[in-house]
Amino acid sequence: MAGGKERVLKRRIKSVESTKKITRAMELIAASRIVKAQQRVAAARPYSERITEVIHNLAAAGAGSSSPLLNPRDEVRTAGFVVVTADRGLAGGYNSSVIRTAERALQNEVAAGRDYSLVLLGKKAQSYFRFRGYRVDAAFSGFSEQPSYEDARVVAAEVMRRYEEGLVDRVDLVYTRFFSVGTQRVESRQFVPLDVAAVTDAPAEGPKADYEFEPSPDGILEQLLPRYVEARLFAAMLDAAASEHAARQRAMKSATDNAQELIKALTRVMNRARQESITTEIMEIVGGAEALAAAATATATE
Repeated sequence: MAGGKERVLKRRIKSVESTKKITRAMELIAASRIVKAQQRVAAARPYSERITEVIHNLAAAGAGSSSPLLNPRDEVRTAGFVVVTADRGLAGGYNSSVIRTAERALQNEVAAGRDYSLVLLGKKAQSYFRFRGYRVDAAFSGFSEQPSYEDARVVAAEVMRRYEEGLVDRVDLVYTRFFSVGTQRVESRQFVPLDVAAVTDAPAEGPKADYEFEPSPDGILEQLLPRYVEARLFAAMLDAAASEHAARQRAMKSATDNAQELIKALTRVMNRARQESITTEIMEIVGGAEALAAAATATATE
């Protein structure tokens, strides 16, 4: 009985050790990808800063008064949500945190009597909202770990099309912002129409150039605003990718540590079972020897 229990424990320990090797490998892979994701976030920042600076200058020249991307609707009848999640799991609470935030905001809009529109990035958001019967108007996947600008351009074009055609009156962006390897936070921000204050407020004080615009400030701004929307979405997707890798690294490290603790616990149980088996065998041997000795003594007295 003890020997059978020992064999079962050995098989279980071997299984846990195999799982530990997998989680450790995934932890190391995620750690290496975090560095690359951080570099991509830093590399995309100068473009976003420069395009924002140009838009500030155009706004200072009086452009933007007629752009639909800058003019909020008088009444919001349909609220849109762009939800950025991962294509894969095994990342702790990364996906569930984003989904909960988006679902709570959506339910608040419905409670206020508004309709909703969902544009989902990542298979996890798609499976969650579709399984629960929510209407999904657009879905994109396959690039959560390493998004490209082209991916952001395609998604942004769909969002802007729906807004300009009047299918939605406001769009919020829900994603995970990356601050450091140890700190990420889910954020929900207005995406479309653009925040007029953020776009038109004057930048930090300093020397300012006197620009001449050709053909016109409005014409240039009309071309730049879609690029600005794309840049904002791309930055959010890069933040989300870095956050996903950081969350997966933590989750896999926790899984590896838990596997190690389980191996220690199972090893102690197995050693105890082995000791019990040995003790039982010794007792059986001693008992048998005593029985033989007693039988021999009884035979001798006869």
